[in-house]
Amino acid sequence: MKFAKYVFLTAGIYGIIVILPMYFMEAQTGIDYPPAITHPEFYYGFIGVTLAWQIAFLVIGKDPVRFRLLMIPSMFEKFLYVIAIAVLLLQQRVPSISGLFAFIDCALGILFLISFIKTKNPAQ
Repeated sequence: MKFAKYVFLTAGIYGIIVILPMYFMEAQTGIDYPPAITHPEFYYGFIGVTLAWQIAFLVIGKDPVRFRLLMIPSMFEKFLYVIAIAVLLLQQRVPSISGLFAFIDCALGILFLISFIKTKNPAQ
């Protein structure tokens, strides 16, 4: 159970550190990765939903056995992003730096899977 606790608390803290500054970077994102953002509702919607998941990771980390079933959508959150970025990278539609973040999410998704397996028997 300690393993799952540390995995989810670390994932939540890391995610907040990475995602929260994006609220203040809309203009810079458009400059760094043109064209400028034309649908801010999608940009801020993505940030809001992603930030909400980071809070969910912190909740799971507080009591992994109790919130074990939330680990399933947590894995989907990670692996669906990884698949999307992999396809976009193959199509050369996103910058290669996106692969780094997808790799981190893939590693976290695998750790979430391990956590899910380990919490099946709370004595671990």
